[in-house]
Amino acid sequence: MNRLQTQFAAKLLEVKAIKLQPQDPFTWASGWKSPFYCDNRKTLSFPSLRTYVKTELTRLIMEEFPEAEAVAGVATGAIAQGALVADVLGLPFAYVRSKPKDHGLENLIEGELKPGSKVIVVEDLISTGGSSLKAVEALRKAGMEVIGMVASYTYGFPIAEQAFADAKVKLVTLTNYEAVLEVAKQIGYITEEQIPTLNEWRNDPANWMK
Repeated sequence: MNRLQTQFAAKLLEVKAIKLQPQDPFTWASGWKSPFYCDNRKTLSFPSLRTYVKTELTRLIMEEFPEAEAVAGVATGAIAQGALVADVLGLPFAYVRSKPKDHGLENLIEGELKPGSKVIVVEDLISTGGSSLKAVEALRKAGMEVIGMVASYTYGFPIAEQAFADAKVKLVTLTNYEAVLEVAKQIGYITEEQIPTLNEWRNDPANWMK
């Protein structure tokens, strides 16, 4: 892991955006039980950290996807980050809903992007990758060329890595599960006794606690 990954992991832990509750697991939208929860949206409430995320996501895009012509955020978690990044880059911005609006124009994509544009997608967090890649599919169906995705955090589940590979989407993130776990151990947020439980969950999250 690199300096950025551990540095951002430490910042997430500092603002308590990372919650570890092996004895009182969370239930995700997917129905999975999890001892681990990452709430990246908390970063928006801290001006210096918000600026850090904006700056580092922008830097990743400039380094990894310099050909980007537009930015699309995934609703709702990455709308703010996506707009902030697009503003720094001076690029058009739109966001993609999880489903079409049920009134008015019934838009799935909010905003206006030129068909054929090289679009970089901004996401806040990657778990299974399902909702993130639905946004990619929507953009492609609308005639955009999705050149990749940047996100603040990924759990790095094999199911997500395979899904991104199958969709031919390059993913770059600020930090990941391994970096958070490493920093959490260093600062005493988790104990050695909790590591086996966390690893057991990470290896098979869909069946953990079933």
